[in-house]
Amino acid sequence: MGALKLKQKKVTFDDIAKYTGFSKTTISRYFNNPDSLTLENQEKIAAALSALNYHENKLAKVLANGKSEFVGIIVPNLYMHYYSEMLNRILSSYEQYGYKFLVFVSTGRKEEERKYLKELLAYNIEGMIILSHTIPSKELASYNIPIVTIEREDQYVSSVNTDNYMGAVQATSLLIKNKCDILIHINSEFPSDIPAYGRIKGFLDICEKENIRHELILTDPGNTYKENYDCILSLLQDIKKKYPNMKKGLFMANDTHANVLLNIIVREYGTLPDEFRIVGFDNSPIASEAIIPISTVGQQIEKIAAEAVELLVEQMNERKKRKPSPQKGITHKKVTPILIRRDTTD
Repeated sequence: MGALKLKQKKVTFDDIAKYTGFSKTTISRYFNNPDSLTLENQEKIAAALSALNYHENKLAKVLANGKSEFVGIIVPNLYMHYYSEMLNRILSSYEQYGYKFLVFVSTGRKEEERKYLKELLAYNIEGMIILSHTIPSKELASYNIPIVTIEREDQYVSSVNTDNYMGAVQATSLLIKNKCDILIHINSEFPSDIPAYGRIKGFLDICEKENIRHELILTDPGNTYKENYDCILSLLQDIKKKYPNMKKGLFMANDTHANVLLNIIVREYGTLPDEFRIVGFDNSPIASEAIIPISTVGQQIEKIAAEAVELLVEQMNERKKRKPSPQKGITHKKVTPILIRRDTTD
């Protein structure tokens, strides 16, 4: 019974110090600044922790050094397959870096999102990854913690984005090679400082350069499947009336919308008829898993997530140094997209 109680006793720094012969200050340095100890002493303390069956008290560590090991994330929504897959990839970085994540899904309202930011800062987060478009980057930078954004306005903060313009060129060129009579790009309306605007610009530039008949449709398709379905169904009906007996190349803003369009067409025709060719954007899982696998512009989501976390960890690690170097400037990384041909194009 006495042995059982001994095993259940919470191991303290004092216990570790007595076991190793080191001072409690040295033991504290092992947890909070291990590089200040020799490798030999680090190994002695690590062996003692194992022998004593020590379980680290994370809360005590946070109170001692002010480092929470938490990163905040704000995403626009989880309905879009791109965002859910990106979040999945970011969260999986725990195995490599050990950071935990606090995630909020944006409502699109600035005051609500500022409450999220205030909540995150109250948890003493060490950095943030922002995918939501709601708060301007200048305001984000004013919080004075490491921040990396993905696919949004990024003038005042570091970012990782896809080369959206190149992706649009790839998608549009594929539809041209499919000998479509009319090319149509359906997207939301973006200001030019949003990376996704490059999809619109790339589409227009290539169509005009190649003198291809085209139409740009800018609309708000909503944030739910029902809203998407109703919007895209209405657009498709208009397109069929406007361009009868023509081969239509449809470049959709993302794979989620491309899949909704494909489902509507297949329900009507039983298959994808020759008069339609479809290209999506993202290469989220829905593109390959669709009833007819969808050609798409691959954003290399796994690479973007890895680059974003790595860039953020670099900034956070610099802050932890005794004499951190002033940040020399913001970093913008651009990831090259990869065209992936599947069954919705020739």
